[in-house]
Amino acid sequence: MWHVLASIGSVRSPRGRVSAAMPQGFLRLTSLLAVVLASLGIAAAQAPGPLNPPPVPPENPITQPKTILGKILFWDEQMSSHNTMACGGCHKAAAGGSDPRIAINPGPDAFQPTVDDIAGSPGVTHRDAFGNPVNDPIYGFGVQVTGRAANAFIMAAYAPENFWDGRARSTFVNPETGTTSVLNGGGLESQAVGPILSSVEMAHESRTWNDVRTKLTGALPLGDATDLPNDLANALATHPTYPQLFQAAFGDPSITAERIAYAIATYERTLVPNQTPWDQFVAGNPAAMTQSQINGWNFFRNSPCSVCHAPPTFTVPPGAPGGPFRNIGIRPPDEDLGRQIVTNNPIDRGRFKVPTLRNAGLKPTHMHNGRITTMTDAVLWYRSANAQRSADNLDPILPVNVPPQGLTDLVNFLTGALTDPRVAAETFPFDRPTLHGGDLPALSVGTDHQTLSWPTLAGVSRYNVYRGALADLRTLGPDGLPAQGFGYCVSATEPNTADTAFLDTQVPEPGTGFFYLKDVIDAHGEERGLGATSDGRPHTVLAPCPPPS
Repeated sequence: MWHVLASIGSVRSPRGRVSAAMPQGFLRLTSLLAVVLASLGIAAAQAPGPLNPPPVPPENPITQPKTILGKILFWDEQMSSHNTMACGGCHKAAAGGSDPRIAINPGPDAFQPTVDDIAGSPGVTHRDAFGNPVNDPIYGFGVQVTGRAANAFIMAAYAPENFWDGRARSTFVNPETGTTSVLNGGGLESQAVGPILSSVEMAHESRTWNDVRTKLTGALPLGDATDLPNDLANALATHPTYPQLFQAAFGDPSITAERIAYAIATYERTLVPNQTPWDQFVAGNPAAMTQSQINGWNFFRNSPCSVCHAPPTFTVPPGAPGGPFRNIGIRPPDEDLGRQIVTNNPIDRGRFKVPTLRNAGLKPTHMHNGRITTMTDAVLWYRSANAQRSADNLDPILPVNVPPQGLTDLVNFLTGALTDPRVAAETFPFDRPTLHGGDLPALSVGTDHQTLSWPTLAGVSRYNVYRGALADLRTLGPDGLPAQGFGYCVSATEPNTADTAFLDTQVPEPGTGFFYLKDVIDAHGEERGLGATSDGRPHTVLAPCPPPS
């Protein structure tokens, strides 16, 4: 069979133009291929249509104010109880919508390095319900790591159910009321509310939606981010608080879990990566793909690969035989039951959601445990002679062998022809602010005990420095009420407020000390980055620096 497939490829017409059509001499081979594919329960390849926008549930129509709010929420590190993790912390467009960071979860045996280790995403440190650090039995006081690799958030809008095991169901149930908010097509909404309360990903123990609501009500949206895209900066100039943003999106300022889910899902439904070379090629531009990519495409579409990764979404289409969850033997099911955890059906043991191949060439890791790091190795995983593959409940479509002469072409197609350049470059609508993992502003003191310095930050035109007495560095004042502010501006006379250092020759009295806060003026003239108190209130200052002239 594979010798037959290897002989199928694009040809050149008499005028030298590249064509995906096959000459008459290949018709017999094509028919033979269709018979072989039919014996596997696979339909012969059909001409693909364009990638249209994803379906939208009628309960949550797309609006511009809701899209903007969702984008702000998705990229705001203040969505976490620690102020260190945004939804976008684990999902970057330039990484194909997955996580460019790689951390090791030791897996079920709790030891590393061992064969059950997982390349997951760094989350948050373990904190109790009061926000106090917990000495975690695996991670100590360090950052915890997720038990599976981050799935791509781009293209998630096309999936009926989300997360690797599909536990984010199509029916979205309001997590605060228990009532059904979206009857069908709400997989994105269901997914959006999960990480926010996860004590590994974004939260302290026992975090509630009331905690989230209280925090957002008093937070400066994107207060610790810099280099804001124009659409976000313009929105915040008009609606500088979360209640105002929710008012614009929903008609009143109430902040609810349902509305947070609606907004984030709406934003994600606007991310349609349909400007790949492949999209241009099938739309009629024969020069959009290289000859190698064309050869890879011709192999791909006439192989079992296209069953689980059917164009134009390049994943399992809704209603396809076998469904969107497959077991390709990445690990023994007793290490992770996958879909069976959701359905309690032993038939689903070890099955996981088939990811899209769009922009997969940008991903640093592949598969749900993140242990495959190159596209070539991902393709070779399906070969016959793979001793690492678990045979328990293996999908019958395996193995899938690629002839050596076709491997390079197939990998070129997958890594290049399916990448949207806007995703790779993180340009609109795949743009984002710069996040700092809770480290804005980063501030250090020199050996002279007088020079304060900090790194250069993207999109920052000026820095402000505030100083106060250590005795005043209290969340509550002497009257038991919240402190009225922290520090006084000391950098107003600095000759160059755009540099990354400040010299303070003032010496504290014996037995006393100073504390410092530094914030930034971004490219839009907004002051941001003063951080928050331990109870989540934004820092304010007693005497602000004058605005830029």
